[in-house]
Amino acid sequence: MLTQLQQIPSEQQKALIAEELGREPKGMTYVTATDSSGRPLVVQVEALVDDKPFPTLYWLSSRLLVKELSHLEAAGVIKQLETRLQEDQQLLADYRKSHEDYIQRRWSAMTPEIRSRVEALGFADVFKRRGVGGIENWQQVRCLHTQYAHHLSGYNAIGEWLDSEFGIGDLIP
Repeated sequence: MLTQLQQIPSEQQKALIAEELGREPKGMTYVTATDSSGRPLVVQVEALVDDKPFPTLYWLSSRLLVKELSHLEAAGVIKQLETRLQEDQQLLADYRKSHEDYIQRRWSAMTPEIRSRVEALGFADVFKRRGVGGIENWQQVRCLHTQYAHHLSGYNAIGEWLDSEFGIGDLIP
């Protein structure tokens, strides 16, 4: 069962996240989705890490989900999705809404200080134009992991499609 939230990670959650990722996460601010046991699935990351734009707002921290989505990517699902986006205008429109939701969430997540720093460094346009995972072309799918992390934390048409076609959400305890 998925729980969406915006929670400062506990020390126990930080340890679990580092274990799942195999390293300490950079720029982590919140846990935004957990499974039924409270195990973090997605973390939210600062817009700037070391004064550079971090490529995504949401980072998938579940080793199980990362592994499953990696298998789908290796099987050519991204290419399949991009073909479907060209053929299915409703899916394309919903995908566009996903990018718009992501941009709004990312900009809103910034403190006034971070927003000022983003503007001073000349990155404001990047954050206002680029969608899920920093993608510029909204008819392409760069990474299933970023799409699914956004899905678990907000609204994402690709994440919904992955659940309906491959039952990814059913893997969440």
